[in-house]
Formats: sequence, C-alpha cells, structure tokens
Amino acid sequence: MDNRYLLALFLILLVLGFEVQGAHLPQQDEATSSTLLSQVQDSFSGYWDKAKSAAHALYQKTYLPTVDEKIRDMYNVSTATVSTYLGILTDQVLSLLKGDP
Repeated sequence: MDNRYLLALFLILLVLGFEVQGAHLPQQDEATSSTLLSQVQDSFSGYWDKAKSAAHALYQKTYLPTVDEKIRDMYNVSTATVSTYLGILTDQVLSLLKGDP
C-alpha cells in the first residue's frame, strides 16, 4: 500500500513540475497550457469525487462500530506520526536554509 502513496505523490509532483515548467512559456502558449491544466484539474477532481463516493458507499455498506473505532485510532496515530516527521523535515529545511552547521 506504500507504493500507491509513493506513486500518487510522484504523479502530483510531476504535475506540479510541469506547471512550473509551463510558467516559462511565451504569452501566446499560456492560454493553451491553462486549458490543459484546467482539463487535468477537472479530470483529477472527477476521479477524486468518484473515489470518495465509492469509499463512502463501501463504508456505509460495511459499517461496524469496532471497525469505525479502529479507523479513528489509525487516523489519530497516522496524523500524529505525520506531524512529527513534518516537524523534523521543517527543522531540517530551516537549518539548511539558515546555514547552521
């Protein structure tokens, strides 16, 4: 399941990279790139809405209080872990930018 998150992160970074590269295009090409970007955003939005509705339907179909409690616990643990590692990463970036040895 970690590979899926890595793939999703890679695709998001790839799209953002193309967006940054597209900023250097001449003025006449900006209109076509913005329509492409809006099409990609609409596509991602559509996929996100479909995935969200499918997940909600699956959740409603298999609702169990114990599973709900486990999901809440997993969410709390994962958000605490992410915030910890995000704090570490922020400290590392700030110290790198600041130039502290």
